[in-house]
Amino acid sequence: MPTDAFLADCRARLAFDLLSNTWNAVVLWALRDGPSRPVELRERIGGISSKVLTETLRRLQFNGLVDRQADPAAPSRVEYQLTALGRTLLAPIDAVGAWAFEHGDEVMAAQEAGAEGASAAPPSDPTCRTDQQP
Repeated sequence: MPTDAFLADCRARLAFDLLSNTWNAVVLWALRDGPSRPVELRERIGGISSKVLTETLRRLQFNGLVDRQADPAAPSRVEYQLTALGRTLLAPIDAVGAWAFEHGDEVMAAQEAGAEGASAAPPSDPTCRTDQQP
């Protein structure tokens, strides 16, 4: 594998894209203990709208990470659960969470310092889009 595999390998980009979406990892983590209904997920997560939760669940289902089960007796009652593939992302999500716990204060300090010096433009990288906020 070349040293720049993260740049050249579409599979690596796919994985980073899955984890970079604000809500994907949060919803996957919320489903780690078993099936949940959307209303339960919204309560557990907090700060996510019904619309965004629905979009996230559909995206995760499309990518084979979440399974949707409708109750045959009440078709409007659905539950979502992780697939075997979705479960494989729990360890990387946990690792990123541990990193954030350990280094979060440093990142927030850098953000505060950056906000204070906002008049100084960040260096330009022609391979990266700079029109989006992280």
